[in-house]
Amino acid sequence: MKNILRTTMVAAAMTLAVAGCTDPTVAPKSSVSSANIFNDPGSYRAYVAKIYAGLVTSGIQGPSGNPDIAGIDEGFGQYFRMLWELNELPTDEAVLGWGDLGVADLNTQQWSSNNPFTSAMYGRIYYQVMLANDFLRQTTDAQLAARNTPPALAAQIKQYRAEARFLRAFSYWHGIDFYGDIPLVTENDVLGATPPAQSSRATVYNYIVSELNAIRGDLPAVGAAQYGRVDQGAVAMLLAKLYLNAAVYTGTANAAGALTEIQKVIAGPYQLDNNYRRMFSADNNTSPELIWAIPEDGQNIQTWGGMTFLVHAAVGGSMDPSKYGINGGWWGLRLKPEAVALFADGGGPNGADKRASFFWYPGQNVQMNSIGDFSQGIGAPKFTNMTSTGTPGSDPNFPDTDYPMFRLGDAYLIYAEAVLRGGGGSAAQALGYVNALRDRAYGNASGEINASQLTLDFILAERGRELLWEGQRRMDLIRFGKFSAAGVWAWKGNVQAGKTTGAYHDLYPLPASELLANPKLKQNTGY
Repeated sequence: MKNILRTTMVAAAMTLAVAGCTDPTVAPKSSVSSANIFNDPGSYRAYVAKIYAGLVTSGIQGPSGNPDIAGIDEGFGQYFRMLWELNELPTDEAVLGWGDLGVADLNTQQWSSNNPFTSAMYGRIYYQVMLANDFLRQTTDAQLAARNTPPALAAQIKQYRAEARFLRAFSYWHGIDFYGDIPLVTENDVLGATPPAQSSRATVYNYIVSELNAIRGDLPAVGAAQYGRVDQGAVAMLLAKLYLNAAVYTGTANAAGALTEIQKVIAGPYQLDNNYRRMFSADNNTSPELIWAIPEDGQNIQTWGGMTFLVHAAVGGSMDPSKYGINGGWWGLRLKPEAVALFADGGGPNGADKRASFFWYPGQNVQMNSIGDFSQGIGAPKFTNMTSTGTPGSDPNFPDTDYPMFRLGDAYLIYAEAVLRGGGGSAAQALGYVNALRDRAYGNASGEINASQLTLDFILAERGRELLWEGQRRMDLIRFGKFSAAGVWAWKGNVQAGKTTGAYHDLYPLPASELLANPKLKQNTGY
């Protein structure tokens, strides 16, 4: 089921060690060259696997040693660990109670342009962009013809190129979401040229959209890809998210575009998983709801970021680590009080809404009087290294649990929000999708709402319940205008009761090191 994992391990042998990881005009350095590496037909597949692997691994040795990017602890600098932290810690959902440099600033919206996490995420994004650009330069029609590439392999490479372009678009999406105006560098730019100019957020947004539309036909049909690889369902889901946030990225809303794309996803073969907890367990690769997941494997993909972080860091206090398939907790992640309050009965194993059944109350104080004390704040071990049938994963250090990047429950909520934002569609269908999620959550119809209750405020709260802890919250709060200058929650602004912060916090700062290296860059307002 996870064949891509084996491919990823092959790709590790050709990982590119980058000297200037955030300079997208410098070619990645490698001990191999295009003159010899592509003598092996499997190297094309291995190279694409390396681009996928860049989302989950942190270097070529694993779990540590010879990292892809420098300047940060290798586990801290793993792609979707930083993606999760930047999207969760500054919001009303999560805190990480460690004293490491930069963590407290994320918890409280007090970061600067020297924050190691915001800087390393920028580096990770451009590391992925460079890998994709290099692969695309090496697989042009002219290059393939010069190597006398067999037609069957050339046809496969066409799909690989589409996957590389998707993954580049995916990282550029994170670039504009976090930083706004950023450099736009493609395979057509001359290597070693002058530092790249800064493109507007709208320009990069339009490029991402055009790329996704261009590659759609070169990918498998919706739901037809090998597990862990992207297909037209992933393209439609990413476009729907872009369109739903278009007003933020470009100043012009596009709810109609979001509705059109999300209908393609919903029409696919995906189904709501009747076992909500399975999607966050060690056998979540068997869930019919996942549209695209980032595979992890306790034996073959070992990293101190990713699911290793999300599972271990959420366990502490009186929790028994073995109940979560691990050999020890890291005493870090907890829920902010406002996240707990989204569930009317407070959650827990006896609550009516079973989406909060994993909340851990014994020995914990919901009010969170201190960030650094693990007993302050309710525990939230949503992700676990146990299968849905109660069997531990293959390794107690490194979970088998995959990261559910896109899933159908999110698609249902996107449809409902697009309808409410004037994108067309059916109000009755929107209500039906929302109630389908609530029927699963409650186990019956007792949690259903009526048409008058289906409002945008309800959608924001329901996204907080359905997608809690899944790395979605910052984007949602910004879209609803409640991330910085509006909206108050515990420890926002470094005050226990919370306070509003400057609207400029809707963007992270460009790294100070990048401004020194590239005089064409202009820092975001407020930093």
